[in-house]
Amino acid sequence: MRAIEIEADAILKGTRVDGIYTADPEKDPTAVKFPTITYDELYTRGLKIMDKTAYALSQDNKMPIVVFDMNKQGNLYEVCMGNPDVGTLVVEKK
Repeated sequence: MRAIEIEADAILKGTRVDGIYTADPEKDPTAVKFPTITYDELYTRGLKIMDKTAYALSQDNKMPIVVFDMNKQGNLYEVCMGNPDVGTLVVEKK
């Protein structure tokens, strides 16, 4: 909600993995990473990246989300600089 209030460009979500995958990459070595995914695809695939309220607010306000590995040194900088190779970008439409 705060990102929307301050009219941020995106929500940055730091996690233990480097993006959104078809399955939990810590449990499934065959999981495939999405470089970009839409809100609808997340819902259709049943992928949960945050609580439902935050997800709904982000989607309703067309707020992009970048999911990235917060434990890798330099990743936050790379995300802020717009490096498309770091993490997964969640958008309204591709």
